[in-house]
Amino acid sequence: MPDASLWVTLRDATTAVFLVVGALMSLAAAVGMLRFPDLMSRMHAATKPQVLGLLLMLAAVALQIGSWSAVPVLVLAWLLQLVTAPVSAHMVGRAGYRTKHLRRSMLVNDDLGDVVEHAAGRERDRAAHHHGGALHDQAAPDDRESGPERESAADDSRPR
Repeated sequence: MPDASLWVTLRDATTAVFLVVGALMSLAAAVGMLRFPDLMSRMHAATKPQVLGLLLMLAAVALQIGSWSAVPVLVLAWLLQLVTAPVSAHMVGRAGYRTKHLRRSMLVNDDLGDVVEHAAGRERDRAAHHHGGALHDQAAPDDRESGPERESAADDSRPR
């Protein structure tokens, strides 16, 4: 049977590795928040490595405590972070998308574009209905156009 001091040394070494790697993951998240060019990239940097870094740090704490009674609390802390980080990033991303705080040239696939356009159309219809149709009757002809000409005009008016 191995000596008890060997297990303590192994536990301490594993704890040190987990703490260093967890801290580096959190540092990578911070650097990404500062260096990435747009909102979507920054959100990715803020959530992905940060959650893994927290997991490694909590695992290091669990190893050092050495008691099973602490594990449920640490697991709960990690699960709450695992659930809230993507939800908050999603909400910030949608808000940033709707307020046009993104670089469209960096989007590979714009799944939200049709949803936002549909919601904007419903909002315009609701406003026109609320004002007795006055907004619809006074709309400029280019507001009722659709197709590539309308999309390119909308792209030109977006802030960059």
